[in-house]
Amino acid sequence: MSAEVVAAVAQAHHRDWARVLAATAQLTRDLDLAEESTQDAYAQALQTWTQTGIPDRPGAWLTTIARNRARDVLRRQAVLRRALPLLVSDEAVPGPEDGLVDDDRLRLVFTCCHPALSRDAQVALTLRLVCGLSTAEVARAFLVQESTMAARITRAKKKIAVARIPYRVPSPDHLAERVSAVLEVVHLIFTTGHTAPVGAQLVRRDLVDSAMGLARMLHLLMPNDAEISALLALLLLIDARLDTRLSASGRLLLLSEQDRTRWDTRLIGEGVGLLTDALRRRPPTRYAVEAAIAAVHAEASTWRETDWSEIVALYEVLLQLWPSPVVELNRAVAIGLRDGPQAGLDALTPLLADPALATYGYLSAARADFLRQLHQWTQAAEAYEEALTLTDNDVERAFLIERLGEVRTHLPT
Repeated sequence: MSAEVVAAVAQAHHRDWARVLAATAQLTRDLDLAEESTQDAYAQALQTWTQTGIPDRPGAWLTTIARNRARDVLRRQAVLRRALPLLVSDEAVPGPEDGLVDDDRLRLVFTCCHPALSRDAQVALTLRLVCGLSTAEVARAFLVQESTMAARITRAKKKIAVARIPYRVPSPDHLAERVSAVLEVVHLIFTTGHTAPVGAQLVRRDLVDSAMGLARMLHLLMPNDAEISALLALLLLIDARLDTRLSASGRLLLLSEQDRTRWDTRLIGEGVGLLTDALRRRPPTRYAVEAAIAAVHAEASTWRETDWSEIVALYEVLLQLWPSPVVELNRAVAIGLRDGPQAGLDALTPLLADPALATYGYLSAARADFLRQLHQWTQAAEAYEEALTLTDNDVERAFLIERLGEVRTHLPT
């Protein structure tokens, strides 16, 4: 098995997993069988491509193999008539044929985000099935144990089968009530791709592009929905600076170190326009406030010109709309950047007792940086060491190790 084939299969997994699974699910109406058949197709690719070469269209090849495998199982077990009702056909309501949307992945997202499922189950199942994340990666995104997440995903898939949840984009009269769950899914897909929980890459561009594509589809489907516009604005404003997060040598660059002349002004302009339009149509919502924070960063020509007072105020509004320990953490960091490291450290201290942040490495890393700026070298070293134990991304680990090394040079011998 050549390294070229292994790399091609990995690339096809990142790029085509959702399409292959969604197309197979459309045939089987059974998510377990679709997932199993898709996994088998990728396993077969490792063997077949070594002998025949990598096909010109890997995604189409994988889809054919996965669907053939699913047909064989259905035929062999003689369950086709019983399997079809597990996911109601999208032909029962207006769908792609009626010009609403033509994307199997979006059908799959709405299926995973059905209101019969809990919100956590909706997001977890979509990350697992639509994006192909491992259970461990999904668990890290939720700050829970892998065993807990595995059980949650299994229960969600069983509920889809038992409840015969439809495999379709909802009809227009039900669409609005279903959108908020889908937006949360899209947002979490983006944030997981923005900073990969594990592995050698800082950014998983496949996940970022997946979230961007889904957000744009939703915006085309419901162009007058202010919350969809706000989410798309948020993703665009963050994506605009994504390519400047690493140096030429692959080192993590903080926002203060990034070359702002390389930020994508086209994406920034599109994001600000969408945000402005969303705020005209309704009062600020969670994604609108987050987009406003991103816009403050995007419109500051230098790090020193960042309006930290406005950012702190926006985080306070966000806490009212969406109370969250992570928002509290970001607000505390913004306070430190506005008022100095001691103020930031003081704002972070109450969060140390929050169980939801007990395994969240960014809390330790933020404390470490404020302690470093205060020349409290021993405590800073301890905080960096703690952050390292909670960080599985290689790029972030390398950055923390570098900072820890700098701090240790100041420790007494």
